[in-house]
Amino acid sequence: MTDMRRESSRDTSVENTSWQTERGPTGWVGWIAFAGTMMLLLGTFHVIQGFIALFQTEYYLVGENGLTVNVDYTQWGWTHIVLGALAVAAGLGLLVGQMWARVIAVIIAFVSAVVNIGFMAAYPVWSTIMIAIDVLVIWAVIVHGREMKSIDA
Repeated sequence: MTDMRRESSRDTSVENTSWQTERGPTGWVGWIAFAGTMMLLLGTFHVIQGFIALFQTEYYLVGENGLTVNVDYTQWGWTHIVLGALAVAAGLGLLVGQMWARVIAVIIAFVSAVVNIGFMAAYPVWSTIMIAIDVLVIWAVIVHGREMKSIDA
């Protein structure tokens, strides 16, 4: 009888390792939906911030010479508009579960954080909020991105 117990305990250890490769989606998949939604919002906010930089430069706290990267607000405006459009596309891709969107979302969120660091002198509170959301998006996609792949399979 003791031999059977030892053999059954070996079978259990094999079963414990098999769940790691074939597990289905968990409740954490909601983080990907969150990341997709936040990418849509970040993209929209970048576009709005870009239009403000293009058409209403007196809105910001400092002049063009006070920015971390010394370029005029027109260049910042176009940077924000292009980045916003890419973020919206990545957000839509995340919401429909595309693999390419996970890679692009992490890259866009990283670039967004860097751009907001450069733009922080002009609008510090909003740039800090956007950087925090970028970090959450990067975390959600990197840590829980695999969850979406298991749903598609």
